[in-house]
Amino acid sequence: MSKKEFKKELATEKQIRRRTAISFLIFFLLLAAGYAGWRWLYTQPDSDGVQKPLRYGLQKDEEIFGSIFSKKTIAKNYPKEKAAKSVRVNGNIGMSNDFDYKNWRLKVLKKNGDTLRISLDEIRALPKTEVIFDFKCIEGWSQVSHWGGVRFSDFVKKYGLDKEAGMNYVGMQTPDKQYYVGIDMESMMQSQTILCYEMNSNFLPLNQGFPLRLIIPVKYGIKNIKRIGTLYFSNPKPPDYWAERGYDYYSGL
Repeated sequence: MSKKEFKKELATEKQIRRRTAISFLIFFLLLAAGYAGWRWLYTQPDSDGVQKPLRYGLQKDEEIFGSIFSKKTIAKNYPKEKAAKSVRVNGNIGMSNDFDYKNWRLKVLKKNGDTLRISLDEIRALPKTEVIFDFKCIEGWSQVSHWGGVRFSDFVKKYGLDKEAGMNYVGMQTPDKQYYVGIDMESMMQSQTILCYEMNSNFLPLNQGFPLRLIIPVKYGIKNIKRIGTLYFSNPKPPDYWAERGYDYYSGL
């Protein structure tokens, strides 16, 4: 090897070592920055189940997706033969065993302070809408399922709730008040959103929310509350069980 070639090889080795050292330095700096960022986030005050900066991000996500959502948005419909015969249950919070289904009435709190008490027979007397869609759970599974009930928009019209429908949100809770959701009015008035009393053309099973549950195809399963006891309207956000535990309040698809 000539002297010139030796010097060139030595320079190359020095360059490799320098670049390797710089790469390791950058790696450890990024690692330190990531750890410092995690420690900073960990010490931030709580806001509805998550650190305040994360909740801020979720709120911005809601603002963006809420601003582009239209009640004309339609979830994909499937033929009946595609619907599961054995329908998976997504959670049992609010499904207490001492439920008195014989005396159940849907309580609807009106803006003027009046309370409607509506029986299942009265709800079933309204025009029925069937929805067959891909039910999606935040746990990562999905299943095409078949549901029947009355469109929420038809329910609003029947019971003269137009003023209430001009508010921002609908709140719902189970009879035992253990599970509760808040949903934006635009999504509630979407044509596939139903107050549901049937699954696969039969009455809802107890574990699927008998006598009445919500089916709202434009939301994840956590918003599809089972066994609705009380329904009300609000301009501020109503309480929401999973949002209080760190999940996205909007939960849109």
